[in-house]
Amino acid sequence: MIITELEKSSIYMSFYQRNLPHWQPGGVSIFLTWRLYGSLPATPKSTARSGCATDTSQTKITAGRAFKLYDADLDKAKSGPLWLKDPRIASCVVDTILRGQNVLGQYTLHSFVVMPNHVHLLITPSILLRRITNGLKGVTARESNRILGRQGKHFWQDESFDHWVRTPAEFNRIRSYIEGNPVSAGLASKPEDWPWSSAASRPSLPSGAFL
Repeated sequence: MIITELEKSSIYMSFYQRNLPHWQPGGVSIFLTWRLYGSLPATPKSTARSGCATDTSQTKITAGRAFKLYDADLDKAKSGPLWLKDPRIASCVVDTILRGQNVLGQYTLHSFVVMPNHVHLLITPSILLRRITNGLKGVTARESNRILGRQGKHFWQDESFDHWVRTPAEFNRIRSYIEGNPVSAGLASKPEDWPWSSAASRPSLPSGAFL
């Protein structure tokens, strides 16, 4: 299937919006993704607002396919902010993610990866998801901007993508997808070779941190 730039813009717009549920059932694992501010180009106005028409019969794709296209464009980005390539920044994000489980007890951590311009996380929350995302993004933005000498600047995109995991099979697929992201992006030969992920951190994490 060939996806045009117009179709991509509508995909991005759907993922820019908050997908946080109005209610959060207990014990549900969540796949969470957020990215650096400005890491993808701004989307043009929707076709309805611009007065253009399009054949929607050719643009319908699954949510999973849409997300993979979105994530692939993040992986391929050669321009825009790539601050997470800086080991100081990546380490800050990893430390904050681990602290959320090991010190604050806000979630059970199943897998994570810090890519050059975005982060994937698979967790089972113990508190409201918005408190988790606000904390993770707030702490890491402040510390990263301090390291970079750019205090007061936007660091993360405001919006995040989140998805409830519905079956054990889906859970395992997402966990593999997260840890395999550096390999599929051409950044590592094996998941454990990427230092800022659960694949590399697993031996040093406390027993029972993962399902």
